Amino acid sequence: MKATALITGASSGIGKELARCHARAGGNLVITARRDEALQQLKAELEDEYDSDVVCIATDLTDRGSPKQVYDQLQKQHVTIDALINNAGFGGHGLFYERDWAKDRAMIELNVMAVTELCHLFLPGMVARGRGRILNVASTAGFMPGPMQAVYYATKAYVLSLSQAIAEELRNTDVTVTALCPGPVATEFAEVGNLEDVPAFKDPASPKAVAEVGYEAMQKGKLVAINDAKLSFAINWLIPLMPRKLVLKLSRKSMQKP
Repeated sequence: MKATALITGASSGIGKELARCHARAGGNLVITARRDEALQQLKAELEDEYDSDVVCIATDLTDRGSPKQVYDQLQKQHVTIDALINNAGFGGHGLFYERDWAKDRAMIELNVMAVTELCHLFLPGMVARGRGRILNVASTAGFMPGPMQAVYYATKAYVLSLSQAIAEELRNTDVTVTALCPGPVATEFAEVGNLEDVPAFKDPASPKAVAEVGYEAMQKGKLVAINDAKLSFAINWLIPLMPRKLVLKLSRKSMQKP
């Protein structure tokens, strides 16, 4: 029987590439995003090229109630989710006190609330069936504070912490949780978040490469996956030894526009 993956934010970027990874591995898909046309195009591509069954759900996960609506729809259609991939998310640039609160609130709703609720909705079924995979797309931003992206960095720190805690709770089951923590990636994220001119985005990774790292890590049940060896070394060995104020200065410098 083919495994079915639910992927949020699948219309572009990492999410789209993760959908391709799963279809290539022989699985079926439920893909969600706000843009139905982009989802339908991806559905046609995957069903034609990989003989996958693809269900599209156009929804805005920043809306309270949307995660439950997705869950209820799949329950009614008797669709079992074997892998939950929480990819949808966005950021935003600027001083915290000057940013539009509505935008930051929506960011928290998507990056934190939707991720948490979807995990909470789908995990009981996975545990009961004795199998399941969750991949939460966090970020290397989750390992430090982020001046000029204060709320975004904080949301990813939450996702990273939540994923690791749940993974430990599930240690004696056959359900795993993996946090994918990429650095800058060449997706719509920079444009949407007004980040195109910041130093950190001068040499972004390809979404395909990041998706492949994340998908493999999820399949192996790894705890945390970082797509770049140099970033991994910095995150695990250099930054923890640095004075906190120095980390803050370097973090701000990487996000400061010319």
